[in-house]
Amino acid sequence: MSPSKRRDMIKQDNVSISLSRQCRLLKISRSSIYYRRVDFSPATLDLMNEIDRTFTKHPFFGSRQIAAYLPRNGFAAGRHRVRRLMGIMGLQTVYKRPNTSKKHRQHPVYPYLLRKLPITRANHVWCSDITYIPMKRGFLYLVAIMDWATRKVLSWRLSNTLDASFCIEVLNEAIAKYGKPEIMNTDQGSQYTSSDWVTVLSDAGIRMSMDGRGRYLDNIFIERLWRSLKQEAIYLHEMTDGFHASQIIDDWMTFYNTDRPYTALDKCTPDEVYLETI
Repeated sequence: MSPSKRRDMIKQDNVSISLSRQCRLLKISRSSIYYRRVDFSPATLDLMNEIDRTFTKHPFFGSRQIAAYLPRNGFAAGRHRVRRLMGIMGLQTVYKRPNTSKKHRQHPVYPYLLRKLPITRANHVWCSDITYIPMKRGFLYLVAIMDWATRKVLSWRLSNTLDASFCIEVLNEAIAKYGKPEIMNTDQGSQYTSSDWVTVLSDAGIRMSMDGRGRYLDNIFIERLWRSLKQEAIYLHEMTDGFHASQIIDDWMTFYNTDRPYTALDKCTPDEVYLETI
């Protein structure tokens, strides 16, 4: 279905089906309906997209290294500007946490529970993370929940803000579809330490695990997911709005789960392994 047709299907004055339900049925986060051009110049957006490409290729690069690398592709920016934009974009290096993973001083932080833990079956451990999605005239944020053992993407949503609500939405959907895991692993970002997120997990009896501060590799599988998604889909399209982005991501996620063999899964797909080990 084309993005324009999906947009036409959203009826804000529909009294029989709420706007939120319409969005859920179309796999579109309500916030993405209101996507508008952000207040950045075209040159700045081009720079941000190049920073994202560089970081996706070299996730161990910090702001200093990215600033030094940019001229290779015809861009130039000082380290402090790169660091500020990385914070807006939510890019996380091995050594430093950016703004999307910024802890809230009054929120609790939970220990990392996965070190040396054998994880060989579905729904033992889930993980979640947020990434930056470049658009033609701005950007969106994408959150996903993945099953650790099988690499299956269980649920995802786009949003134009980093509010915790779209993380709660994707978590509730995953639990409704697939049951619940024993452990949920995330970074220490304020979205994942918020009372609403913690309450959903606690009420479901799910243990919380959090990456060590600045330890990008503690959630490595979902980081690899982002890299594959961007290189195989996002960077190949100029997405005009949230509906277009949702369509591109939905198509790729379906391909990833059902048709793309995974070397680490003995050349099976995530769906095949998930069904075998559930």
